Amino acid sequence: MARDDRAEPGAEEALPMLRWLRILVTSLAAVMGIGVLAIVALLWLRLSEAPLPELPEQIALPENAKPAAVTFARDWVVVVTEAGEILLYDKQGELKDRVSP
Repeated sequence: MARDDRAEPGAEEALPMLRWLRILVTSLAAVMGIGVLAIVALLWLRLSEAPLPELPEQIALPENAKPAAVTFARDWVVVVTEAGEILLYDKQGELKDRVSP
C-alpha cells in the first residue's frame, strides 16, 4: 500500500499551536538554566566567605588551641577546638567550663 501524502484535516491549524508550544518550552528551558546559574552563583558567594566569625578580643584561647567552631548566645560563647575540646566562656571572656573529648 502506498502512503497517503495528503495532509490530515486540521493539520494546518495545529502548526501555529506547535510553534507556540516550542517557544514556551524553549523559554522555560532558558529560565530554568538562568535559575540554576543564579543558585550556583549564590552558593559560591556564600560558601566562599570566611568559615568562622571573629572571636571577641576578651576571649583568650589556651595555648595551641585552634577554633574549629564558634557559637554565640546571649550570655556565653562556646568554642570547639580542632582537638575536639569544648570551651565555654561568659560574655566577659572568662572561661567557665572546659570539656575534653
